[in-house]
Amino acid sequence: MQKICDLHTHSVYSDGTLTPAELIDQAINSGLSALAMTDHNTVSGLQDFIDSAAGKPIDIVPGVEFTTADNGTELHILGLFVQPAKFDKVKEYINRASILKEESNYKLVNKLRKIGYDIRYLDILENSKGHVNRANIAAELLKKGYIKSISEGFETILSKSYGLYEPPERLSATETITFIRSIGAVAVWAHPYIHMNFEQADEFLPRAKAAGLQGMETIYSLYDDETTRKAKEVCARFELCESGGSDFHGANKPDISLGKGKGNLVIPYEFYETLRSLL
Repeated sequence: MQKICDLHTHSVYSDGTLTPAELIDQAINSGLSALAMTDHNTVSGLQDFIDSAAGKPIDIVPGVEFTTADNGTELHILGLFVQPAKFDKVKEYINRASILKEESNYKLVNKLRKIGYDIRYLDILENSKGHVNRANIAAELLKKGYIKSISEGFETILSKSYGLYEPPERLSATETITFIRSIGAVAVWAHPYIHMNFEQADEFLPRAKAAGLQGMETIYSLYDDETTRKAKEVCARFELCESGGSDFHGANKPDISLGKGKGNLVIPYEFYETLRSLL
């Protein structure tokens, strides 16, 4: 039986709905041999993740999903195999970005309140163990009955085009890749073809490689077969290691299952082994 893994998931410490312990137990029950927890712009849950996995039959990967930008385009970079001794360095690196993100969140909630949405930022903070982002705001809107799903919120009132959401200043994608390498972690580009087309990605990848990029996700929940095929070709052409992840968020993305995505994922355990060998 083929061993499988999931190298991109989220917990309650960012915008997921499972605790690290619940995430690990569900991964084991789902037949995964390795699991990465990669909350957005925070290491807050990683020690809990490590402690919860002690003695359990699964290999774990403490990670972070950094929200970055390149020439105005939002890109997400994963730092995998982040060691506890480096947690403070990660906190220091993302501190300014976190402050700017908090300001953006607060402005968005205030604008929503002004047009009649009865939500409070304090309530959103109390329901989040980590850094708040639009998914947390969408969850509050969903709870109050203003939207029917998280995705509806992102497609309507929380979208940039609607006019209420002002994206904060982002960390540099290439500088973040270099930072990830500087702390001894593995730098992987998450879902590259969600934010860029193939032509744009081919322009970014040489600079990303020069900064230290080591891998990219070729298997992802929202990829169709043709995108996966092309992603694998690009990965080989740029001599990068393959990675894959569901981007599991629990109930906040109910159509995406841990390790299986939309039922279309089979992420080989070898991806985990190859990325670990880069340490």
